[in-house]
Amino acid sequence: MAHDSEPGYRIEDKGAYLARMREMLDVRMAADTHRRNHTLGVARTAARLAEVYGVDPFLAEAAGLVHDWDKVLEPSELLARAAQYGVRVAGSPANARAVLHGPVAAFELPQLFGELPDSVFQAVARHTTAAPDMTDLDMVVFVADAIEPMRRGDYADALRAEVGEVPLARLFFDCFSQGLTYVISTGRYLYPTALDIYNTYALALNHEKG
Repeated sequence: MAHDSEPGYRIEDKGAYLARMREMLDVRMAADTHRRNHTLGVARTAARLAEVYGVDPFLAEAAGLVHDWDKVLEPSELLARAAQYGVRVAGSPANARAVLHGPVAAFELPQLFGELPDSVFQAVARHTTAAPDMTDLDMVVFVADAIEPMRRGDYADALRAEVGEVPLARLFFDCFSQGLTYVISTGRYLYPTALDIYNTYALALNHEKG
């Protein structure tokens, strides 16, 4: 499948660029080997999904490598940075701490990786909460976070089985829906935009069915 190319960025040696990103990731997550290994798994999985669904695999892998860049921060530091950057939070910021690392990192990463297009940073921002207008790159990173090899369970296996068998929007919706079900079943805080996102894609996909 041909890849959708994106104008606005020019990186001559993409392999070397990704290698530098991995080196920086090693430093960033030196104290959390599990998080580092998860991140590398997401990056590889995102690149494979990109190949399947016609997305730029370099951008997908790059976004995967930095999607949890700020997961190493303490919750109080995330809250402080979110306030500093003016990150828009639906509902209570304190209740949203678990999802802030994506949008906070999206403000900081351009300073480190300014050669990358904004679409990469948007995918990082959206991998925690999603959005009603997800791009293909956004969806690839979101799904990769859920199905990378370290993820165990029937939910991950079911989603992996769908790769290449269903359209990307359906794969994303099924992934998002499983996450929604998990949050509700465990009595956790549900980010306020979740139901709107669910309904947006449910209506769109049902409309496509006729």
